[in-house]
Amino acid sequence: MNIEVANRLYQYRKKMGISQEELAEKIGVSRQAVSKWERAEASPDTDNLIELAHVYGVTLDELLQGQAEAEAQDTDAQSAAEDAADASAPSGEAPRGIHFDSDDESVHVGWDGIHVHDKHGTKVDVDRKGIFVTENGEQKVYTDADGRVHKSADVIAQEHKDHRSAWEMIPYPIITVIAYLLFGYFNVCGGWGYGWIIFLTIPLYYTIIEAIRKRDAAKFAYPVLVTAAFLVMGFVWNLWHPGWVIFLTVPVYYGIVSAIRKSRK
Repeated sequence: MNIEVANRLYQYRKKMGISQEELAEKIGVSRQAVSKWERAEASPDTDNLIELAHVYGVTLDELLQGQAEAEAQDTDAQSAAEDAADASAPSGEAPRGIHFDSDDESVHVGWDGIHVHDKHGTKVDVDRKGIFVTENGEQKVYTDADGRVHKSADVIAQEHKDHRSAWEMIPYPIITVIAYLLFGYFNVCGGWGYGWIIFLTIPLYYTIIEAIRKRDAAKFAYPVLVTAAFLVMGFVWNLWHPGWVIFLTVPVYYGIVSAIRKSRK
């Protein structure tokens, strides 16, 4: 990671008056990870950058580039878009190209580029300087001189929200309700008496998806799995004792997970 970004992460945290442990707990990482970010020994991934920006109350551009530089880039991008729009209609001359104007909407296609402005406040300008997308005066997406694409924090957050796997879109809680009704009606898997245990699989289902997506076994609700297993052992096989021993695997599980996470740092 760039040392300037690392220093910026440190300054934002100090400004909020929170410790590395407190920040790590807020965003769901280890304190060692936060420490390495602030020493420029490692870089946070996109998910963690979004969380950091949210915690510090800044945009991703401000987090990565600094407030002054981010504002300067936004101003430059906005000025370039306005210059391109102004160039489409020189004073005293009818602009060349294809034009459409209706109320608050306009489309211009000419040698100076393509400029589309709609009545909802969205503007798209494409010219030799790059591509600029603006909504209600706020720059959302633009490209710089090197062709790199820059997005505002809310755009990145929305993309992250929309990026859900097919497994996450399955209405699993509804499936468990249907299964429980079938268990009770047909008296299978313990019927009404024991079938309710299936509801414990709901957090298991979603946390295992989260653990796989983030490649972090700590996200998996292992204590819930242990509880479900203990109830099944007790109700079905009457192994309340020594079945309780299974709870001793909880600290073992997280100890192993912690060791693996440290080895990856």
